Amino acid sequence: MTNKILVSLIGMAAAGALQAQEVPPFTFNAGAGFTSPIGTFGRYNDLGWNVQGGAGFNFNSWSSLMVDVGYNSLGINSTTLFNIGAPGGTSQIWSFTLDPVVHLTGRRRFDVYVTGGGGDYRLESQFTTPVGGFDVGPFGGFPVFGNQVLASYSVNKPGFDAGLGVNLGSKWRAKFYAEARYNRIYTGNGATDYIPVTFGVRF
Repeated sequence: MTNKILVSLIGMAAAGALQAQEVPPFTFNAGAGFTSPIGTFGRYNDLGWNVQGGAGFNFNSWSSLMVDVGYNSLGINSTTLFNIGAPGGTSQIWSFTLDPVVHLTGRRRFDVYVTGGGGDYRLESQFTTPVGGFDVGPFGGFPVFGNQVLASYSVNKPGFDAGLGVNLGSKWRAKFYAEARYNRIYTGNGATDYIPVTFGVRF
């Protein structure tokens, strides 16, 4: 009986060591997708786009800790622009968050995970008008187009995120992922809420 228990313990230890070898200590990801503003923020902004990236450490096949960086760009909608009297405008959000990750299926080829954390967010809003003209150079003039900033607003505030994602494995180390993550920024006039949906590659 004692020999059977000993053999079982050795087998479990060997399986754990093998699993630890199969999980790389570090992980990285990069992706892009669309961003949906919700709540009060959604009343003033249109659907936008995002790019995301992250790096972190795998504790085991079930848990990780990520440092995530995100950039979201959304157009201010036509109703808001009309009320303010500006031809154009954008809202841009930078996020820097620390996010634990729990893999519900233990990093199999089809891996479902949940994540959530918090950090620092920077929200920038600009109202612009298009400008144009001719740049006179040594070879004659050529048209120049751009936007002139009429007014701008920026603020750094804390916030949090919570999301759900899926990793799809391949025969290489890289995995393709799809993720939706709710974000809330505690801005001075209440809260700014948005959901980026991101598709990318994870290593």
